[in-house]
Amino acid sequence: MIDYQVHTLPNGIRILHKPFPSPITHCCFVVNAGSRDEPEHKEGLAHFIEHLLFKETEKRNTNQILNRLELVGADLNAYTTKEYTCIHASLLKQHLERTVDLFEDILFHSTFPQEELEKERGVILDEIASYLDQPEEAIQDDFEEMLFKDHALGQNILGTTKSVSKLNKTDISQFMAANYNTSEMVFAVIGDHNFTKLVKLCEKYFGHIPANNSVKHRAEPSALTGQKLSVVRPISQLHFVIGNRAYPSAHHHKMGLLLLNNLLGGVGMSNRLNLEIREKYGIAYTIESNYTPLSDTGIFSIYFGTDTEKAAKAEKLVHKELKKLRDQTLGTVQLHQAKQKFIGQIALAEENRIGLIISMAKSLLDFGYVDTLEQIFAKIEAVTAEQILEISNEIFDNRLTTLVFEPKL
Repeated sequence: MIDYQVHTLPNGIRILHKPFPSPITHCCFVVNAGSRDEPEHKEGLAHFIEHLLFKETEKRNTNQILNRLELVGADLNAYTTKEYTCIHASLLKQHLERTVDLFEDILFHSTFPQEELEKERGVILDEIASYLDQPEEAIQDDFEEMLFKDHALGQNILGTTKSVSKLNKTDISQFMAANYNTSEMVFAVIGDHNFTKLVKLCEKYFGHIPANNSVKHRAEPSALTGQKLSVVRPISQLHFVIGNRAYPSAHHHKMGLLLLNNLLGGVGMSNRLNLEIREKYGIAYTIESNYTPLSDTGIFSIYFGTDTEKAAKAEKLVHKELKKLRDQTLGTVQLHQAKQKFIGQIALAEENRIGLIISMAKSLLDFGYVDTLEQIFAKIEAVTAEQILEISNEIFDNRLTTLVFEPKL
């Protein structure tokens, strides 16, 4: 049973509503434009724009933008990924029109004055410096740069000090004209609202926005050959990432890899890597795996941090677990338990309603529909042990890429 409603405005902007009986409303505006869409030498531009949207519009200054929702106790935030820009808010349901008004203003009437550009440039340069001081974060970006060498997907979302220092107002207007396509925008709401009234509200604020249907061309990454790289850093602990490119979001093995990732190193303490490396041997405080599907590829990685003298054993144990999955079919009980755990975690995640509505908006952008919980569970239940074995041999093969940050002696 479909538990959401969608309406498309004449300009292409889609309105998504999931009814939920609560005095709290969560909403988001997601644009299919991210760091991979930036021109060469303009790295960090999508993220720069996301910051500047909160600075000044034709009718509001920075304080008026920030106070518009905060004065009624609402929470307003935004983030940028490799493929999306998202603005989101949580609020009392009676303040929805106030929120829609603000979203329309900052997304379509921001003025990007030079003074604000310079201030926010300084903030982002500080953010880049701070990020580089966190090796567990920086290593993931450097790893993705290895996976997607000389491709926009390999660039840091924040950009570099050099690229951010040169970004200007012309760059912003050109990027938005090329990538803020109205047919690739979704405004999504979860809360206790009448859908007809919600559509009228959105028509009032978004209906007059001119259609922008510029054609976007996302370059595919070139072929990958696995490599291993060690880099000495002024750090006290060794950091290690191993992984590979993985399936895109529409691939028929996506659900199987999501399940496999959860079994191997996903949420909780009972995953295989945690039990084997942390609980059994006490080697690493943090060990985890992650799978991020993208529109035309994906990223799978395993990360751990440990003392230098324990690193070789930890790496050996990681490879041992991957070999098991390549060589041995999961037993019926193991597969059933993995599915039940994953299904339970997804059900609990529905309680995070802001995360849920953002996920639904992205699904609508990517596929034109949103799976219900029952449909998601059915897809998980349909995964077979043979599929898990096939996926393991495709993803955990000899093309694995490894990056190590070693402490400076």
